[in-house]
Amino acid sequence: MRDDDSLPEAATRGLGASLAVIAIEAGAAILDIYRAGQVAVARKDDASPVTEADHAAEAVILKRLAGAFPHIPVVAEERITAGDMPLHTDRLFLVDPLDGTREFIAGHGEFTVNIALIENGSPVAGVVYAPAFRKEAGWLCFADPVFGAFEADIGDVANATHVPAPEHWRRLQVRMLDEHRVIAMASRSHCDPQTEAFLDRLAPAETVVAGSSLKFCVLACGAADVYPRFSPTMEWDIAAGDAVLRAAGGKVLDEAGTPLVYGRTRGDYTNGAFIAWGGGKAD
Repeated sequence: MRDDDSLPEAATRGLGASLAVIAIEAGAAILDIYRAGQVAVARKDDASPVTEADHAAEAVILKRLAGAFPHIPVVAEERITAGDMPLHTDRLFLVDPLDGTREFIAGHGEFTVNIALIENGSPVAGVVYAPAFRKEAGWLCFADPVFGAFEADIGDVANATHVPAPEHWRRLQVRMLDEHRVIAMASRSHCDPQTEAFLDRLAPAETVVAGSSLKFCVLACGAADVYPRFSPTMEWDIAAGDAVLRAAGGKVLDEAGTPLVYGRTRGDYTNGAFIAWGGGKAD
């Protein structure tokens, strides 16, 4: 799993592991509400849903990031919705405290906590944590700028306070593209005619639907090859998944074939269309 014997001790102090601890705590706050049932749903100005779990998780993340990284601005979804627009330049955190709110409301378990560190437009570290995706454990995927990308299982999701020891981590690595056996990922809630046309042209052997940023993690662990997205997303929706995928050997490209850039314009965090690839880019 590791490159040398020095990895375990050093990796537990790495940036990726530090962000993972924060995501685990936010995930526990979400589960308190998820398991209670009867979730109250409000609507934002754009008609997208928001719940008390979104706000509870964001409160945890903002508090922990402020304590650990006080000089790095945080652009977080619900904070921005409330009109709190932090000043930032080329270094910032992008936070989606509950990605896949529709899946959360529907009880699918395909929702995630997303935290990404952006430097000079690139996601250099990030964590995607799905506390309810697997019945027996939470699924944690995180990327560190030094040590790479890993996944781990969180056994006691409601009471977890730390990342498992590195001997329980599994390195994430995309698989090589087999053009005769392409597996595509697609959004469960946001498919559109452009995506369908792309998939028709690609003609994958299989298309798997999933919610939230989990699709990036499926690519990163080598279980799929491509995830096209043409309907709108926000930078905080995908930056953490992009960080994990890049660290695992993949890429996220715009329609011109250029890697996505984040945090370029304060106040405008809307993404254009993109295609996420695992181990190869089809022609």
